[in-house]
Amino acid sequence: MYKVKVYVTLRENVLDPQGNAVKQSLHSLSYREVKDVRIGKFMELTIEKSERSIDELVRDMCEKLLANTVIEDYRYEIEEVVAP
Repeated sequence: MYKVKVYVTLRENVLDPQGNAVKQSLHSLSYREVKDVRIGKFMELTIEKSERSIDELVRDMCEKLLANTVIEDYRYEIEEVVAP
């Protein structure tokens, strides 16, 4: 079994209105040191072993559903979980 952590973020050249709103709110709370905020998504998947490569499987899921690859980048970490 595998535990997969998927991080999806907007590409650098894509405007992030939600991030800008958070940055403005932080500034209004006197956190002026914050120069930029980018909002993203975090997903944690538990995946059973399969005939397919786990890397291929996760990449396929990201490309088809988990990330909008036109405006988002993604990365993931795979950890094999050993049953006790």
